[in-house]
Amino acid sequence: MKDYYQAYLMQAILIVAAVFDISWFFMGFENFKVTVLRNIIIKLISLACIFLFVKHQSDLTLYIAILSISQLIGNLTLFPYLKHYIDMPDWHKLKIWRHFQPALVLFIPQIATQVYLILNKTMVGKMVSVEAAGFYDNSDKIVKMVLAIVTATGTVMLPRVANTFAKGDHEQVKKYLYQSFDFVSAVSVPMMFGIAAIAPNFATMFFGKDFAAVGPLMMVESIVILMIAWSNVLGVQYLMPTGHNKEFTISVTIGAVVNIILNVPMILWLGTQGAMIATVISEISVTAYQFYVVRYELSIRQMMAEVWKYFLGGLMMFAVVLYLNLTVPFSMLQLGLQVGIGILVYGVVLWLTKPKLLNYIKR
Repeated sequence: MKDYYQAYLMQAILIVAAVFDISWFFMGFENFKVTVLRNIIIKLISLACIFLFVKHQSDLTLYIAILSISQLIGNLTLFPYLKHYIDMPDWHKLKIWRHFQPALVLFIPQIATQVYLILNKTMVGKMVSVEAAGFYDNSDKIVKMVLAIVTATGTVMLPRVANTFAKGDHEQVKKYLYQSFDFVSAVSVPMMFGIAAIAPNFATMFFGKDFAAVGPLMMVESIVILMIAWSNVLGVQYLMPTGHNKEFTISVTIGAVVNIILNVPMILWLGTQGAMIATVISEISVTAYQFYVVRYELSIRQMMAEVWKYFLGGLMMFAVVLYLNLTVPFSMLQLGLQVGIGILVYGVVLWLTKPKLLNYIKR
């Protein structure tokens, strides 16, 4: 695609950056301080560079270069910390190939996941328009930014569950899972309803009036916040660290296949909205299969026992915030007010229904 040659060239730096990404090493040792601190510093520097050097529409290639190079530099800055953990390795004794098959097992679900993360935008761009792909992408960015708060628990819990499972303490593994599922449900449900409630006017205010189409897309895509939160607990926090790699791979492959099957007819029928609906159904299929896989090992009834309380609070919050969003002139101040009122309504409902999560917080 000659039109985007320079953009692709700059983004190719991300492939080089991936070669030097050793953040997984520190996550395995549960040393998140190093990775988080480094990430914050690099992100702030890259943000400053964007404001300093990106001035015009013609600076798009420079903008992409800043993002890509900052990722590479950020990954390289982790290497000095390795000296606290390992000495210079004897390259002849590493026996790299013995790790190839286990790594390949984890690589396949990553590819399957990328299929329905990237394919949708590509197909929308080809079948509808580049502008429509931009609408889809902007909606996806906002939703995934919010989702990062929830999926961060998976990054923290994976090494902890793997370590506990390796010690043979299966009951403690289940305890971790039930508490983690309860927590992500309590957080993701209000995020889902909150994004859907503010979406109609948020897109116009944040992106500009030309991006009004992003609002309805955000309302549809908000559903994936809960689905991905649940699949993060079941897949990343349980199936992967307990050796169920095959089942995890099958679940994400199902999502990719469902997405490919639905994309063309849904896009032809509903355009960008169709692609978004296909994405939501794909995530639902992933989560549904993972529930099916763990049905004999984990108590689904115990996991879902408190969810109705979060849904009750989320629905009441949604009704109040959506009413304010549609009836009160929208501004940054109003956005903050609506978020505050939404949190208050949700908190009051939880205080009245008294879920077990409140007991964890008190401890």
